[in-house]
Amino acid sequence: MKENSDGFVRADQIDLKSLDEQLQRHLSRALTIEKKKEGAGASERVTREEWEIDPSKLIIKAVIARGTFGTVHRGVYDGQDVAVKLLDWGEENHRTEAELTSLRTAFTQEVAVWNKLDHPNVTKFIGATMGRPELNIQTENGQIGMPSNLCCVVVEYLPGGLKSYLIKNHRRKLSFGIVVQLALDLARGLSYLHSKKIVHRDVKTENMLLDKTRTLKIADFGVARVEASNPNDMTGETGTLGYMAPEVLNGNPYNRKCDVYSFGICLWEIYCCDMPYPDLSFSEVTSAVVRQNLRPEIPRCCPSSLANVMKRCWDANPDKRPEMDEVVSLLEAIDTSNGGGMIPMGQSQGCLCFFRKYRGP
Repeated sequence: MKENSDGFVRADQIDLKSLDEQLQRHLSRALTIEKKKEGAGASERVTREEWEIDPSKLIIKAVIARGTFGTVHRGVYDGQDVAVKLLDWGEENHRTEAELTSLRTAFTQEVAVWNKLDHPNVTKFIGATMGRPELNIQTENGQIGMPSNLCCVVVEYLPGGLKSYLIKNHRRKLSFGIVVQLALDLARGLSYLHSKKIVHRDVKTENMLLDKTRTLKIADFGVARVEASNPNDMTGETGTLGYMAPEVLNGNPYNRKCDVYSFGICLWEIYCCDMPYPDLSFSEVTSAVVRQNLRPEIPRCCPSSLANVMKRCWDANPDKRPEMDEVVSLLEAIDTSNGGGMIPMGQSQGCLCFFRKYRGP
């Protein structure tokens, strides 16, 4: 194809076949590029974790609790009432990329475990997401971006807490039937977690929620982890003073039996509707529990069947503590038909028995 001296091209000299081939090659290249883009998008969709939520469906509302590593909000996800926990790993650029990678890896491993949990006494995990520059979360005041160091965990919302329920009934106490029912719910939930090799590590009444039918559900897996096959890998003072087992307070290796100890304290608290060691400082509790075998005082009116469960669970020797499935069996065998709680038979409220505040087991 040649131009004449005036810059025009003669129509009879245009190579239509050559132009057609060039156009075909161009279209082929464009189609290949488009397919690669589509393939990359499909690949991203395939590699998206099954536990990842769609942030566009999440609406975050008011703060309902604050903790060391983040805040808990009311929220709505895809039309369902939820609790949203925003975990902050520190200010932007405060951590090294290696530290953030390690935290993300640990977070991914843990939520993958929670995603597979399904038990009526464990708060239902709905999903999670890690901060990405392109992600936004809907709030009542508009959209907010998600910093790369922010993680979002979404679980079912439950209206009541066990701790506040016990405080509300501090003077009246609970019927023996309700005590055993709440204890069984907690024991069954912990037994299920232990069967999945999960140690909660912060079992306390503040971390237990109640639904509208007063069914207890274990919540707050902020420090929970999959149980290490080597107990020496499970060390550190993790938990809440007053509920922490002696081996944890001492910084010794521990296993799921630390949850059993904490359950024993919770069982006493549910029965008494009272606080363990209210007049002791943190340092006094630590020293007395480890060195003096301090435990909450069991009221004289407490049935021996329940008192024995408490004592076995908070034994100083982890090996002597029962497994949680055995605790479930022990509680199921308790007869609640004749009362036996802090509310004497034929009396609407109050407790006639007297007990001191502290005594060893």
